Amino acid sequence: MVEISDSATRAARDLRVMFSRMRRRIREVAQDADLTPSQESALTLVSKHGAATASALASAEGVRPQSMAATLAALDQQGLIRRSPDPTDGRRQLVTLTEAGQARVEGNRQARDEWLARAFQDRYTEDERRTLLTAIELLERLSRP
Repeated sequence: MVEISDSATRAARDLRVMFSRMRRRIREVAQDADLTPSQESALTLVSKHGAATASALASAEGVRPQSMAATLAALDQQGLIRRSPDPTDGRRQLVTLTEAGQARVEGNRQARDEWLARAFQDRYTEDERRTLLTAIELLERLSRP
């Protein structure tokens, strides 16, 4: 077994910490005061998956079906999702976004993208941004199987 270098260990730790901080900061940017993190996450998940059952969403989110049901009930009360019968199985319901839900997701995404682009513009030089783009290409290898 090949020993792991100190630089690899440090890079792993520092990258994990930085990603956690960045994820928190990006979430804060467009944080909806009236949505819990679970509700915001579920709303984004419905946006990505399109029509899906509550159990499929629970599985994708890694939560219990009962937890997803409670989250979806809150989103339904706010008019952000709609439920309709599954055309292939009338016992199940499919969850989709309403126009208000789609607008919320798109608005949050746009706010986050604008914040991040502005932060890159204001905090880094052009050369530093090019360096970051190169680093992102290198880091992309970590996400491949």
